[in-house]
Amino acid sequence: MKTRRIFLQKAGLSALALNLTPFNPIAAMTKEIFSEKQDEQPLRVAIMGLGSYGTRVARAMKDCKRAKLVGVISGTPSKIEAWQKEYAIPAKNCYNYETYHQIKDNPDIDAVYVITPNGLHMEHTLGVAKSGKHVICEKPMAVNSNEGKIMVDACNAAGVKLLIGYRMHFEAKTQEVVKMRMNGDFGKILFFQGLSGFIIGDPSQWRLNYELSGGGAMMDIGIYSINGARYMIGEEPIWVTAQETKNNPEKFKEGIDETIQFQLGFPGGAVASCLSTYSMNNLDKFFVNGLKGFAEMQPSTGYGPIEGKTHKGPLTNPHVTHQTTQMDEMAAIILDGKKPLVPVDGEEGLKDMVIIDAIYEAVKTGKKVNLV
Repeated sequence: MKTRRIFLQKAGLSALALNLTPFNPIAAMTKEIFSEKQDEQPLRVAIMGLGSYGTRVARAMKDCKRAKLVGVISGTPSKIEAWQKEYAIPAKNCYNYETYHQIKDNPDIDAVYVITPNGLHMEHTLGVAKSGKHVICEKPMAVNSNEGKIMVDACNAAGVKLLIGYRMHFEAKTQEVVKMRMNGDFGKILFFQGLSGFIIGDPSQWRLNYELSGGGAMMDIGIYSINGARYMIGEEPIWVTAQETKNNPEKFKEGIDETIQFQLGFPGGAVASCLSTYSMNNLDKFFVNGLKGFAEMQPSTGYGPIEGKTHKGPLTNPHVTHQTTQMDEMAAIILDGKKPLVPVDGEEGLKDMVIIDAIYEAVKTGKKVNLV
């Protein structure tokens, strides 16, 4: 990429010369060096929570150009030792859950990616923010909107950024569909369908523990359909209705939803019909329909590759590991102030939490819940 950039810059200078524009070699050299330094400046990240998804993010970051894994936070000494060896992490950048507040004195860490269970997100986000480091928090950002608001306010007060791990916001085919919607290719949006589901395994895992997860399938994967409805339609919902189906109360105990069907209404007249479940496989689909056209994506939110088509034909954007793109783009947001096509800030995460709260309320009451 560096060689290509230098070539393009030199080609541009040649074109300027042909146009008889005065050439200042010192200014050109300074611009080239500055550009290279910008490309080489990394966001130095510590990962908090070294489970399966933390491992996925770490491996993806090996291919990042703007983000670099430099630290770890874990309650398991053996994991810290293994990660030190695999990712060449210095001992001074390794912390546990009792000592991680000391990162405030470590200038080699810029941000912490919180990938702990949902029920710990608020506590850990507040601790990182208090230490003066930027926060990337995995979705859902919290277990309810009250916690989400506290997190947003705490990061604002600390003067640090809060980003939510919405990897799909940076995925190429997803962005292509969003751009088509923005360009009016679908016309007036009328309908969105989101299906998110798989059969969950180990009944003792933290995702089925209410204290740690804050809920069941809705928190884990239903949030994709909520978020997708919002960026595919391009509006914020004004009402929600929802119904729960629970066939296995032994596995899915009180507070852990097994299957929820929910509907969202939007101010422009569009409606969304969505399903979130831990009891059915092969459910990973988005469909958006407008007066002029449509887009269909299946799989729509899995780790990839995403597949899809529109009324204009197949989506052909090349697949790149989602977390690699996500971390590079988040580095640009934090370091350069880049504005993403679809927001990933704390306020974006909070909007989803408000809707999830309303869905649970609608399930409980059986009534339509207004969001405005």
